[in-house]
Amino acid sequence: MKRSIIEFAVLLLWAMNASAGTVIKMDDQSQLPKVPSSKPLNNYFKPPLASELPNNAYGELVRKGEALFVNTKVLAPQYVGNQLNCANCHLDRGRKALSAPLWAGYPMYPAYRKKNNKVNTYAERMQGCFQFSMNGTPPAADSEVLNALTAYSYWLSTGAPIGQAQAGRGFGEPEQPAGGYNTANGKKVFESRCIICHGENGAGQKVGASYIFPPLWGKDSYNWGAGMHRINTAAGFIKHNMPLGEGESLSDKEAWDVAAYVNMHERPQDPRLINGDIELTRKKYHEGDGVNLYGVTVDGVLIGQGIK
Repeated sequence: MKRSIIEFAVLLLWAMNASAGTVIKMDDQSQLPKVPSSKPLNNYFKPPLASELPNNAYGELVRKGEALFVNTKVLAPQYVGNQLNCANCHLDRGRKALSAPLWAGYPMYPAYRKKNNKVNTYAERMQGCFQFSMNGTPPAADSEVLNALTAYSYWLSTGAPIGQAQAGRGFGEPEQPAGGYNTANGKKVFESRCIICHGENGAGQKVGASYIFPPLWGKDSYNWGAGMHRINTAAGFIKHNMPLGEGESLSDKEAWDVAAYVNMHERPQDPRLINGDIELTRKKYHEGDGVNLYGVTVDGVLIGQGIK
């Protein structure tokens, strides 16, 4: 098991309409077809191999995009405000199914997003990742960084159908268990299955100045506006991908519980904070936004105060 964790560590360097009565998820893309519900048992789309990339200007841009995707903090520090890389959430360099793979995301844009109430281009979707998941500054839509990342996403999608939802897209969120989540049990799961990589305080692990296992909370993690702060979203990622190299080994309840435990901890503030008011921000951006604890008092502590 330890060997598989080390091997995978290199790669880790981390809908529904808005009508009354529905739950709005932060990355809601209501006008996209739903992901097929059947599990194809690893019969997912296969992106092209690195050996198939041409040795020309296009291939060079794709390779640059891949490098940026894996080492975002090092290669684009001016846009990254924490210690994460794109590959921390989109595993296997954006190839892995049920880890929001690029080959399933790129062909679905332009698409409407409830989060900003507009039709987004793929570049705008990535800008949101920089602002929230990376707690940083979005690169310009025509910047070399976004051009390279777009080229890499386009190449991984070679042969994929356009505008057709593919199995493996997103994080495959499991239904919330009967009785909801339990943060106390989530702490136990974290301590038994997650500490080896992320540390007992969720701060991740470094080699030199670079993280090989990402921080899950604190100043170097994703902010309160990132999709991963939603317990249901984090539960899907954890269920299918964690512990690293041992995805599907946790039950749905364990995934929900540990996701709730992780997301009850403080992290950088939501950049959309309204006049310094957590309650106003919760009502506008977080209330009904999947399952989350922003602006909720837990054990006498108000969650969502942010950390710098």
